[in-house]
Amino acid sequence: MIKKISHIGIAVKNLEASKDIYRMLFQTEPTDNEIVTEQKVKVSKFKLGESTIELIEATSEDSPIAKFITKRGEGVHHIAYESDDINSELIRIESEGFELLNKEPKTGSDKMLIAFLHPKSTGSVLTEICQH
Repeated sequence: MIKKISHIGIAVKNLEASKDIYRMLFQTEPTDNEIVTEQKVKVSKFKLGESTIELIEATSEDSPIAKFITKRGEGVHHIAYESDDINSELIRIESEGFELLNKEPKTGSDKMLIAFLHPKSTGSVLTEICQH
């Protein structure tokens, strides 16, 4: 079952410069940078109440984030919804007709299990399902 919005992922070219902007906006400190090797990204997060703003910088030219920025520029990359059982949720979502980009969860930031749904099946919004 989807429980809540977990985070909003924002693709950025320069993580440190973006952290400065959001530090001023939110008046709080972000997490330390985390490299997520499997996703080819570097991430820092701002916790805001129950939600998180996740700043994501590519660590290689073939990273999905690098490709996103080349095609669309910096900005909102995805919305992530937290589930208490990602495997069951993916089965349910696929049975409802949504197209999965990941049929099996992968490892994301904070060692979360993550899987993405194709934007063409979610109203043009890249959607992530995650489980802590």
